[in-house]
Amino acid sequence: MRFFDDVNKEYVINVPTTPYPWINYLGTENFFSLISNTAGGYCFYRDARLRRITRYRYNNVPIDVGGRYFYIYDNGDFWAPGWSPVKRELESYECRHGLGYTKITGKRNGIKAEVTFFVPLSYNGEVQKVVLKNEGQDKKKITLFSFVEFCLWNAYDDMTNFQRNFSTGEVEIEGSVIYHKTEYKERRNHYAFYSVNAKISGFDSDRDSFIGLYNGFDAPQAVVNGKSNNSVADGWAPVASHSIEIELNPGEQKEFVFILGYVENKDEEKWESKGVINKKKAYAMIEQFDTVSKVDSAFEELKSYWNSLLSKYSLESHDEKLNRMVNIWNQYQCMVTFNMSRSASYFESGIGRGMGFRDSNQDLLGFVHQIPERARERLLDLAATQLEDGGAYHQYQPLTKKGNNEIGGNFNDDPLWLILATAAYIKETGDYSILKEQVPFNNDPAKADTMFEHLTRSFYHVVNNLGPHGLPLIGRADWNDCLNLNCFSTVPDESFQTTTSKDGKVAESVMIAGMFVFIGKDYVKLCEYMGLEEEAKKAQQHIDTMKETIIKHGYDGEWFLRAYDDFGRKIGSNENEEGKIFIESQGFCVMAEIGLEDGKALKAMDSVKKYLDTPYGLVLQNPAFTKYYIEYGEISTYPAGYKENAGIFCHNNAWIICAETVLGRGDMAFEYYSKIAPAYTEEISDIHKLEPYVYAQMIAGKDAKRHGEAKNSWLTGTAAWNFVAISQWILGVKPDYDGLRIDPCIPNAWDGYKVTRYFRGSTYEITVKNPNHVSKGVTKITVDGNEINGSVLPVFNDGKTHKVEVIMG
Repeated sequence: MRFFDDVNKEYVINVPTTPYPWINYLGTENFFSLISNTAGGYCFYRDARLRRITRYRYNNVPIDVGGRYFYIYDNGDFWAPGWSPVKRELESYECRHGLGYTKITGKRNGIKAEVTFFVPLSYNGEVQKVVLKNEGQDKKKITLFSFVEFCLWNAYDDMTNFQRNFSTGEVEIEGSVIYHKTEYKERRNHYAFYSVNAKISGFDSDRDSFIGLYNGFDAPQAVVNGKSNNSVADGWAPVASHSIEIELNPGEQKEFVFILGYVENKDEEKWESKGVINKKKAYAMIEQFDTVSKVDSAFEELKSYWNSLLSKYSLESHDEKLNRMVNIWNQYQCMVTFNMSRSASYFESGIGRGMGFRDSNQDLLGFVHQIPERARERLLDLAATQLEDGGAYHQYQPLTKKGNNEIGGNFNDDPLWLILATAAYIKETGDYSILKEQVPFNNDPAKADTMFEHLTRSFYHVVNNLGPHGLPLIGRADWNDCLNLNCFSTVPDESFQTTTSKDGKVAESVMIAGMFVFIGKDYVKLCEYMGLEEEAKKAQQHIDTMKETIIKHGYDGEWFLRAYDDFGRKIGSNENEEGKIFIESQGFCVMAEIGLEDGKALKAMDSVKKYLDTPYGLVLQNPAFTKYYIEYGEISTYPAGYKENAGIFCHNNAWIICAETVLGRGDMAFEYYSKIAPAYTEEISDIHKLEPYVYAQMIAGKDAKRHGEAKNSWLTGTAAWNFVAISQWILGVKPDYDGLRIDPCIPNAWDGYKVTRYFRGSTYEITVKNPNHVSKGVTKITVDGNEINGSVLPVFNDGKTHKVEVIMG
């Protein structure tokens, strides 16, 4: 009843009661919507906290209440095309989540209702095309009701400040358009509107009038009565609902276009007349999609946009699940994480977090090949939030692009991610000019310096913050925000991540040390490009010293340590009673090729398999913590098997996949990959619970009562890192400074595959053949029939397609 439609690039749901609401994202640039398979969700302009347009109640009972709803009143009976919120039994139901759109179809009493939701390209609004068809034998007279509930802009204030908000709601109604103008006469320059391209028989803009004070979304009083109240919101809760009386002969269908839009006006252009908002931009937006043909044209344009993005990297293999992950859903999720970072989902409320510094740098790895020009802009935005000492604000608000003071900085892995992301951008584009861009520190133009200087300070932030063993200090935390070695919290409601009770001069991170060696080589390369030979040598000496330090103080006999705590005691050691081995340092140290020559890396990866592997992925650490360790912080507060306490944190599984390819173990790498790749887990959706087309952040580990159940879907660095792992480390088509490097590491049984890759102005059709059934190793590469030396494909930049044949052996 649920399946992938690869031809249309859609996931199809035929039963509305999915194990959890399965959502999709609409929007590509400034206006975004979240929509579930039953039309729940919300929308916002740029910033999910500060420009929230529609209201959503998280953690509600029943779940997923609130959205953009249509009700059909049919001679006393009423229902919704998406089943929810009315929940009347439907003769048929279908939801198709596509790339940037969702189409929901329901049928009852001979009436078929199809609603297509999407945000057109370069448009600040959600378009909803409603098609009603009479598939019965008798003439029908029905009433169509629309409904959205407006949020009062600041989503946090909206859910807390009722003494004010119940008195501020304001609307205007003009024709078939309801305008939400709460707070517009004061400091705001923006309003929202909800329109339909038809004459309406009635409307409501006051929630209690529409729903009834003691009713719910499932049975609004206006819908029960089959008639709108023509209510005008004055304080309380503004909504927008149209009613349209419709007659349909047997076989007849009618189509309507609804628009939920956002408008900004200059201060001097806010008003048409006293108290009447300037609607010129709204009129233009409505006219842009006042006919179905205009909507259909924009819809096809949106599909072409996504097809173009996905064409930059495509795979033909023997495995249809792998093809759909690489060609469709993984790349699609990478673009969503680029837009959202970790700010707005059904688990991230869009209220407490902005754009993450480390998150956004890592997300860039997964989308830079699709939209390099926007990757460049994102890098400059991120660098501008960096502090003068090389540290960074941990988050920034997308609306202001300024660092979040409430969270601050001192997460000591943050600076290194900027080097990795910038290097990835340069490898993809060959655009070294970004290194000479003037970029502020702390968003202060008076403190601007080159992007290269930002990278230098990132590198030396590690060098200048070493602990007693010569390993990097962990600060508030490294990548694992819940490993809070300087917090020592005893107070409920205190933030583990922003509270620091220690001076931070003792606790060290072996993971950051591994990152420093792995990422540092890119800093050295960039130094060499800039002609800074002495700086390159100096940096390499720091890297070499760190490598020696890891071997001396960061290895535990069979695997790499995770950290040292504030008492100078080992974490992730055989000496520990719980948390003997952690995943993160194994991945990064082996990716950095530490211990490759003497077997330490091999031992570490064998230990990962022995202690961390489960049928549903690799757990973060083992054994799980069973009590609160004040010196470790939040990681030990979770029940065993959940989140950071021995959950399967999918993000870091990718580092182990990459590390296995360093060892040449393609079978092991692909085994780990397929355990968490959504297309491979569709059969266990009732266990997994969340969307079977996108990665989740966390899957419950082997110590949990719900082993295999996922949480926190969509907005996770898992998307970018797993795309990097499969596309670059397993399939082995990896951008490098001088061209595309070819270095596959695949399962022995594979005969081969074909990758089509757009790169720096040319298309490469790369056919990989594996006649001897090896996992790693290339014996011959030809480009356009000519054999080349080495494994790097030349840069042509000629707009042509080049045929590449790779023979493994």
